[in-house]
Amino acid sequence: MRAGVDGLVAISRTVADLARTEAFYRDGLGFRRLGPVEGIPAAMLEALGVPEAGGGRLRMGLGQQSIEFLAFDVPGQRYPVGAGANDPWFQHAAIVVSDMDRAFARVEALGPVPISRGGPQVLPPSSGGVTAWKFRDPDGHPLELIAFPEGGAGRWTRAPGLFAGLDHSAIAVTDIEASLAFFRDGLGLRLTARGLNTGPEQAALDGLPDPVVDVIALSPSGVATPHVELLHYRTPPAPAAPLPLTARDRATSRLCFGVDDLPALLARLAEIWPEHTVLRSGDGGMAGLTGPDGHGILLMARRDTDGRAVGPA
Repeated sequence: MRAGVDGLVAISRTVADLARTEAFYRDGLGFRRLGPVEGIPAAMLEALGVPEAGGGRLRMGLGQQSIEFLAFDVPGQRYPVGAGANDPWFQHAAIVVSDMDRAFARVEALGPVPISRGGPQVLPPSSGGVTAWKFRDPDGHPLELIAFPEGGAGRWTRAPGLFAGLDHSAIAVTDIEASLAFFRDGLGLRLTARGLNTGPEQAALDGLPDPVVDVIALSPSGVATPHVELLHYRTPPAPAAPLPLTARDRATSRLCFGVDDLPALLARLAEIWPEHTVLRSGDGGMAGLTGPDGHGILLMARRDTDGRAVGPA
C-alpha cells in the first residue's frame, strides 16, 4: 500500500495569548480543554524549524476533533491587517453547527472581526446548499460556522450539541495543479469532491467582489473528518505573494497529519521533490514541511521504530 497520511490529527495555530484564546474558543465555540497548558515539545520545535524557541501549547477539542495553539516566548509578526479570504496564507477551520441562528448570536456576542458581509449566507444548491459565516478569532485566524441542509452531510446528521465538531480546514492556493501534486500525489490524500463556487452569496460569504473559486475536497485514507479543502480563487486572484513566515508569526497555521510509516512517506516525498526542505525531529517521530503556497504541514508518526503504536506528540 502506498505510503501516505491517514488522518488529520489536529489543526495548529500560533497565537499571542493562550488564556485569551482559550476563553474565546470555549465561551464562543464550545471547545473544551484537553489537558493542562504545557511546554511546546522539543520534537515539534525542531520540526517547525525553531529548535531554540520556547513557549506554551494548549490543546482543545470539539466533538471528536482537536485544535492546538502555540504561544512563543519571543513572538513574531502580527496577523496582517486587511488580509482577505483569497490571500495565499489564508487557512480557516470550519465548525459544524446544528442551529446557525443560535450559533451566530453566541459568537457575535464576543465581537469578532467578520469576514462575511451581512451575517450567515445560504449558498445555492450548486455550492452545496450550506449556510455559512466566516469571521476571525482574536489573533486574526479565520474561522467558519457551517450548517448543512437536512440530509446534506450524513456524518453530522446526529452530532450532538450546538457546535458539533471540525468538518475541514480550507486553505487558499494559487496553483491547483501544484497543490494537487503535493497533497494528493505527495501526501496521499484522496480527491473526494470538486466544485466551482460563485455568485452574490459567495461574494458576501468571502467578503470579496465577484469571486469565482474552485473548491477541492481532499480526504485522508483513514479518518475522513476533518478533511482538507483547497480554495483557488480565479477571481479576484491572490493580491500578494505568500508571506515569508516562521512558526512564531501569528499568520501561521499547520495541518497536523498522522502517519503510520513516516520514513516511507518521507522517502517518497524526497523522490518526488528532492529540492523540498523537510525538517525532521531528532527522535524521528515528527517532520515539518511547507506546501506550495507556504502552508505549514506537520507529519506525526503513529508508530515508533519498533512498530509500537504511539499517540500524536
